[in-house]
Amino acid sequence: MSTSETSRFVRLRVELVVEVDDSGELASSALRRIAEDEHMPAEERLHAETAVKEDDAEALAYLVDPFDLVSKLPGVELSQASWSSEQIDYDPDSPDWDPDEDDDDDEADEDVARDGAGGRGL
Repeated sequence: MSTSETSRFVRLRVELVVEVDDSGELASSALRRIAEDEHMPAEERLHAETAVKEDDAEALAYLVDPFDLVSKLPGVELSQASWSSEQIDYDPDSPDWDPDEDDDDDEADEDVARDGAGGRGL
């Protein structure tokens, strides 16, 4: 398949598990980010401030910006992004923890990546 026959769009899936060592520092950083957002309406700002004070996952969601991940990559323009965060029970040694449990079709995706239609070299 030639380059002109393939889609120019690539879905990049990233899943991270982070440990929050200092909820107060995380919330403070998120509050600063919210305060700097000149385009956020006052009602939404109040809701956001309340949410980040009460929930580490909400605070993290206000600090992680997919645009920041790709904005400096040459030849790449972000077309669409969505992300979410949630608090989880995490035990990496538990047999119940399978980071690939939702990736039933990833083997096919990996085959495509190995065949040169994708990859990690962006």
